[in-house]
Amino acid sequence: MRILLSSVALAAAMLAPVCSFALDAPKGDVVLTVTGKLDHPNAGSAAQFDLAMLEALQGRKGAMETPWTTGKVEFSGPLLRAVLDAAGAHPQKLKIVALNDYSAEVPADDAKIDTMLATRMDGQTMSVREKGPLFLIYPFDEDKSLYNEKYFSRSVWQIKTIEAE
Repeated sequence: MRILLSSVALAAAMLAPVCSFALDAPKGDVVLTVTGKLDHPNAGSAAQFDLAMLEALQGRKGAMETPWTTGKVEFSGPLLRAVLDAAGAHPQKLKIVALNDYSAEVPADDAKIDTMLATRMDGQTMSVREKGPLFLIYPFDEDKSLYNEKYFSRSVWQIKTIEAE
């Protein structure tokens, strides 16, 4: 009986699909680099993403007012947690770095809510002048308690790098 169970377990393991994930290399211009201890790097020890790669990840849309826009604006883009998952990051904290080297420390738990890396505003990609190419947007439309200075200070725009620590 013991041999039979071992044989069945071995056969099941051999038939089970291998669960490995490889992050493809970007085909377009790199708009985001994730660094840190990553399970799925695609550029040395980093994970690089182009716009198409980011927009293929699980994302969300939300129409909301922000301190940086006039009236309600619709933001869309991948969820922060989807980007971290794609890179294979398991951080305790994040350092979000902008093109001008401004940075903000963001607790990794902020990825558990529907925080997004907005790639679009009102359906249009965002230029650097319009706070693009990426803008960390909290779900102000879903949770009004997030609409305060604590989260505003973490809402980095013109993002170029996420350091997963």
